[in-house]
Amino acid sequence: MEFKKELQNYQEIINRELEKYLRKEQCLEEVLNQAMEYSLMAGGKRLRPILVLATYKLLTNQTNYDVCMPYAVAIEMVHNFSLIHDDLPGIDNDDFRHGKPTNHKQFNEATAILAGDGLLNNAYMVISEDIEKTTDNKQLQAKIQIFKEFSKAIDRMLAGEYIDTEFEGKKITIDELEYIHQNKTGELLTLCVRMGAILANCNEEDLKNLTEYSKKIGLAFQVKDDILSEEGDEKQLGKPVGNDKERKKCTYVSQYGLSGAKDILNTLTEDAIDCLEKYGEKATFLKELAIYIANRNK
Repeated sequence: MEFKKELQNYQEIINRELEKYLRKEQCLEEVLNQAMEYSLMAGGKRLRPILVLATYKLLTNQTNYDVCMPYAVAIEMVHNFSLIHDDLPGIDNDDFRHGKPTNHKQFNEATAILAGDGLLNNAYMVISEDIEKTTDNKQLQAKIQIFKEFSKAIDRMLAGEYIDTEFEGKKITIDELEYIHQNKTGELLTLCVRMGAILANCNEEDLKNLTEYSKKIGLAFQVKDDILSEEGDEKQLGKPVGNDKERKKCTYVSQYGLSGAKDILNTLTEDAIDCLEKYGEKATFLKELAIYIANRNK
C-alpha cells in the first residue's frame, strides 16, 4: 500500500476509535463535552496515535490493534489537551487551529481550560480501565511501565511548554533551545513509539533503535514547525504565520537561519531513516513517515 493511502487508512482507524469516546448524552455539562469533542475531532494528522500503531505493526506484523488502541486514543487526547491550552490567551493567544476558531474562541476561556483538563483526565481513565482488565501478568507489567512513561512524558511536555513561554523575548543558548523542544514536542513522540514497541514485547535492542528513531523525528517535527512559522502558507497551516517572530521566540530559524534550519531538518530525517535500516521493507512506512514530517506543509 502506498504511503498516502496507508496514512489515510491509519487516520480513519483512529478517527473511528475516537468517536467511541465522545459523550453525546444530554446533561448539565453538555457544552463542556461538546468543547472536548470540538477539539478532539477537529482533524489533524493523528501522527501520535499512528506512531503507536505503526511501531506495533512493525514488530508484530499484526493489523489487529486491540492491544495498543487504548494507548493510541489516550495519547491523542493528551495531544489535543496540549493544543487547547497552548492556544489560550495566557500562552500563545491564537485565534485559529486547523482553520477553525480555537477552543476558547468557539466557546469561552473557562470552558476551553476545562475541556483541556477533561481530555487529559479522560486519557488517564482510558489507560487505567485497560490496565484494570488485564489478567496476563507479563502484559500487566508492560502496561504499568507504559503508565509510568506516559505520566513522565506529560510532565516533561508541560515543563517544555513553561520554559518556551517563560523565555519569550530572551536570548537563550542552543542547549536551552534543544532542551525546550526535546521536552515540549519530543517526549510525547518518543512515548508513542516506545508504547507501541513495549506492547509488542520488543527486545532491548529494538527498543533502543526505535527510541533513537523517535528522538530524531521528534526534533525534526519541531524544526519543521519553526520553518513553517517562518515561511508556511496560512491557508494550508490553518493558523497565522509569523507568530514566533512576533513574540520574539527563540527557534531553530532564529538561531541558525532558514537555510541552516533546513539543513538540520534534512540531517535529522536521514538519521531517523538510518535507525530503521535493520528492519528492511517492514519499516517502509515509518521511514516514509519521517520524510512526511520533513516535507509537510501544515
